[in-house]
Amino acid sequence: MPLFNHAAFSLDEVEARLRLHRLPDTGPKAFHQLIETCGSAAEALRAPRSVWRQAGLSAAACDARDSDPVKLGAQAAMRWLEHPGQHLLMWDDPGYPALLAETSAAPPLLFIAGDPTILEKPQLAIVGSRRASRPGLDTAAAFSRSLAKAGFVITSGLAAGIDGAAHQAALDVGGQTIGVLGTGIEKLYPQRHKALAAQMAASGSAVVSEFPLDSPPVASNFPRRNRIISAMSLGVLVVEASVASGSLITARLAAEQGREVYAIPGSIHHPGAKGCHQLIRDGAQLVETVEHILEPLRGWQRTAAYCPQPGHPLLALLHAAPQSSEALVRSSAWPLPRVLEALTELELEGRVVNEAGRWFARIS
Repeated sequence: MPLFNHAAFSLDEVEARLRLHRLPDTGPKAFHQLIETCGSAAEALRAPRSVWRQAGLSAAACDARDSDPVKLGAQAAMRWLEHPGQHLLMWDDPGYPALLAETSAAPPLLFIAGDPTILEKPQLAIVGSRRASRPGLDTAAAFSRSLAKAGFVITSGLAAGIDGAAHQAALDVGGQTIGVLGTGIEKLYPQRHKALAAQMAASGSAVVSEFPLDSPPVASNFPRRNRIISAMSLGVLVVEASVASGSLITARLAAEQGREVYAIPGSIHHPGAKGCHQLIRDGAQLVETVEHILEPLRGWQRTAAYCPQPGHPLLALLHAAPQSSEALVRSSAWPLPRVLEALTELELEGRVVNEAGRWFARIS
């Protein structure tokens, strides 16, 4: 069965959202604005063109909403969701990853092959060059194995080079890993990683995409997927990268999102080290051993490794990731007064603490 809250979303509403998702010129902001204006995606499809234009939708989007490609694509996605291990998470779903939900451009929909629940687990991203050196690949694999054995989910972009090495190493030690695509799940790129993606989906890990299932490789989509990699992670480790590498985009986004940025230095004569050296000059943490990452994350490491069952629904969410009160409303599907009342009780019991507007579960 597809993963979404049947009590909150009818099948008609899900299909309507899938149709809106396929419209041209309709990013997260326009998608959210249209649903907010009309009350639901199903009502939006019944609204006149003038309402769409007032909500900021382009003429191209208005023209396409009743087109056969949009309707047929949504129907195909509904059929895809009928298969085991194939899921859809919507931004107002309780299971939507909390750290990603807090970003300004959170994807309205996430297609997932594999286990969707690991998107809420503590993650560390490992990224780097597609044309990595053998030492770079070995280093990525070594760090991935150590971090996965410590209990962290390893997140990357399923690209050639460093990404693939990090994913495979996590699987090799029985860890979990998430691959975030810049294509639709059914148009996976690069094709050389088709078997790796299938292994991930079948073994308790996940492959994720914000793009419609049949979206082909488009250059502009890969920087977009990088914001998801960084947003879902507690930190981003750049292993090897040139100064023009897309990995530096991921690192920059991580810094903007308040995540940790780690970089492994290399020889001054190696072009693949120049991007990491630039990051270190810009303030990234220089990393030589896995302890340089694990030491500041000891609390998270215990959460990741031991997966406590805190009992209280809000505690379960906060053990996965710190959240604001507003994010907890979205994650729990509770009204704000109920969330605030529960947080007050948990704070008095010493089980949560508020720092800079975000709530943290206290690790005993």
